[in-house]
Amino acid sequence: MHVLRTIGALTGREILKFVRDRSRVLGAVAQPLALWVLLGLGFQGTFRPPAGMDVEGGYVAFLFPGILALVLLFTAIFSTISVVDERTSGFLQAVMVAPTSRTALVLGNALGGTVLATGQALLFLLALPLLGVRPTLEGMALVAGICVLTGIGFTALGFAIAWRMDTTRGFHAVMNLVLLPLWFLSGAMFPVEGAAPMLRALVWANPVSYAVSGLRHGLYTGTEAALAGPVVCLLVTTAFAALMLALAVWQVRQPFFRT
Repeated sequence: MHVLRTIGALTGREILKFVRDRSRVLGAVAQPLALWVLLGLGFQGTFRPPAGMDVEGGYVAFLFPGILALVLLFTAIFSTISVVDERTSGFLQAVMVAPTSRTALVLGNALGGTVLATGQALLFLLALPLLGVRPTLEGMALVAGICVLTGIGFTALGFAIAWRMDTTRGFHAVMNLVLLPLWFLSGAMFPVEGAAPMLRALVWANPVSYAVSGLRHGLYTGTEAALAGPVVCLLVTTAFAALMLALAVWQVRQPFFRT
């Protein structure tokens, strides 16, 4: 029960910090919406839908799951940037000396970032009527599951990296170096079938590709223009989330200074 209270307190703290920061709330909603509209309308006239994707809306509809994945990635990762400041300010040291496990510290932060990422992604789904898309209940359940698993995986990854960072500037630099290539190579912006062989191999090896494919399956029932089936997408996303959680727990249990 003590561990559960710790996890709940840390999760609530992450949500409270987000709600109190109005500029962060505005940016979280406006930035992906602007990117979706600008990219979608910009490439609308030159895009050819891949074989098997029978969805109205052209490139705007094709891009939508990719933007949804982008919301998940950036919200989950950058919700952990406060770990850098909290480690230097003394908050994390106070939590670490408390009578609770370090695993609870990881789970609390991961759950808080996941709630924020999933909430923003589901809020972004309010734009679906603009596309004339009405997902089924099974499709929405798949979308929600992919959102939660992706949020857990990337929040845990961000926590593991932030734990060793000395400055927020360094964290930003490292995460942009990791996140943008992962998103670009996920099939979010272009169909995998038309890519060069080397790019196709990178897309297949990218865990974000399976999150984007899972979102496409959930939003556009019956589409064949996805990297893998919904079951495979769920399995890969689950494995990635478990691996990143294990990495974060291992990282937080290591001493800061080695002799």
